Amino acid sequence: MHGWAFGPDGPVCNVPNAITAIRLIGCVALAIPAILTGSAMFTLASIATYWIGDILDGEAARRLRQETRRGAVFDIVADRTSSTLVIAALVQLRPTMAVPLALFLIQFDILDCALSLSFLRWPLLSINYFHLVHRGVYRWNWSRPAKAANTAGLVLLVAFGPTPVYATVFVLAVIALKAVSVWTVWRIPRWSDPESAERNAGRPI
Repeated sequence: MHGWAFGPDGPVCNVPNAITAIRLIGCVALAIPAILTGSAMFTLASIATYWIGDILDGEAARRLRQETRRGAVFDIVADRTSSTLVIAALVQLRPTMAVPLALFLIQFDILDCALSLSFLRWPLLSINYFHLVHRGVYRWNWSRPAKAANTAGLVLLVAFGPTPVYATVFVLAVIALKAVSVWTVWRIPRWSDPESAERNAGRPI
């Protein structure tokens, strides 16, 4: 069954990992001057590099069948590094949004990081296949609508919101969802075979 990772992991030197490395270096190179100068142009360029690169490395991994567990971990770590620098640059542009942006970092760098790395408890290729373990957690955290809503919602509220209140309420709701998801995942037994996992994947979040 595709999504399970039985046997040795694939090579580290592959196309998606190269894309991840390039987009990480590019984001860092653009975010640092954005932080130092408060430049909107550098900030937007760093965000674009992060997002476009994140899409490309995932697509390359799936289309080229080069998904690896080490690559998935590299992607998760690169996301946290990039997002931390991008948030720091955004605070320079929108200092009134410092509270929701700080809360987002707590959520993304701690709760979501622990949740994203939890796929390592099972022989899964990445979090993209977490529905094989728990469909509810996958649906609310890593399905395409969930990813889009979690990211776009905050960006829109920070960029166009007249007050930080709306963005703060949004981030607190996401934190609650992540906390419940982490608690749910910790309670799932470590099934070692696809048949056992499939029998338990449909349990509610």
